[in-house]
Amino acid sequence: MRGDGRIFKRGSRFWIGYYAPAGGRSKEIRESAGETEKEAQKLLKARLREIAVHKSGLRTFRGPNQERLTVEELLQSFEQDCEIRGLKGLPQVRSHLKHIRAFFAMYRALSVTADRLRDYVAFRQKEGAAPATINRELEGLQRAFALAVDSGILSTVPKFPSLPEHNARQGFFERGEFYSVLENIKNSDVADFLEWFYWTGMRPGEIRSLVWKAFDRETWMLRLHSKDAKSGHGRAIGLEGPLQEIIKRRLSKRVFGCDFIFHRNGKPIGNFGKSWKSACLSAGITGRIPYDLRRTAVRNMIRAGVAEIVAMSISGHRTRQVFDRYNIVSEKDLKEAVSKTATYVESLPIKPRVLPIQRRSRSKS
Repeated sequence: MRGDGRIFKRGSRFWIGYYAPAGGRSKEIRESAGETEKEAQKLLKARLREIAVHKSGLRTFRGPNQERLTVEELLQSFEQDCEIRGLKGLPQVRSHLKHIRAFFAMYRALSVTADRLRDYVAFRQKEGAAPATINRELEGLQRAFALAVDSGILSTVPKFPSLPEHNARQGFFERGEFYSVLENIKNSDVADFLEWFYWTGMRPGEIRSLVWKAFDRETWMLRLHSKDAKSGHGRAIGLEGPLQEIIKRRLSKRVFGCDFIFHRNGKPIGNFGKSWKSACLSAGITGRIPYDLRRTAVRNMIRAGVAEIVAMSISGHRTRQVFDRYNIVSEKDLKEAVSKTATYVESLPIKPRVLPIQRRSRSKS
């Protein structure tokens, strides 16, 4: 009968035929099913079950096409989608996918199961990869699977493991430490760049992309265009106090033909690792990197009472999870919390406000 499908033979191989939903209508699909009738019967039953699940509304029928899909095809589609969307982190994504490609190069997409993903994790751990690195690599593959499901190419996404990450840096600068380093930065252009970083917490790439077109001198506002923001969302910063002073200095150093606010001799500020290390050494500061200024800016804004949503807008954080990780609590914060609590408690009255009820003694009759 039509709904039961059929088995037939072509040459030395068995084939199956069945009617399945395709483009809003029912269409006969024929596919090779093996060299024995038993293999053909097994595949036909599996296909009929998939069609039944589709009709019940639980999962869309994909048929034989998804079984031929390779991991490499998924990754290529994912990279193409990233290019279309103008993803700024595409080079980093491609770097992470190199290890995925090396491990799953010959795999069909449906062969990537939770067990095989755990095997990948174990393999990368033996190679010495950090948990955060492994998670980023798996995230790329997971997004490739999710995109395929959204596009109707695949029906399911395997369960991806996620490793706990305990390697987030916790460095930040006290004010005196930062300005001690800043005093030893010999290049004034780099010094302006670092001081802007200290006050705003903007990503270095975003600071480098700031141009004079984004500066409104009438309102003293600076607007970062969405195409230059890593998150893809533009934002504005009010130029007051130290930020206004930095912009005034940059105006005096503006170079004809260069639209960048922060530059060295008309060229975008590049790597200043040697200058940074030398300045830290002269200031007696060890174990710090420029990116610690991003955490410092977030921490300072929160300590100053700036609303979290405003602080996130300035620094460019899009998620609370990452923002909270950067809003690091120091030993000094913890001590101040205990001290403030003690001060508050000591200000409370010792004597109870409600007097206890005096019980009258019963007189003996």
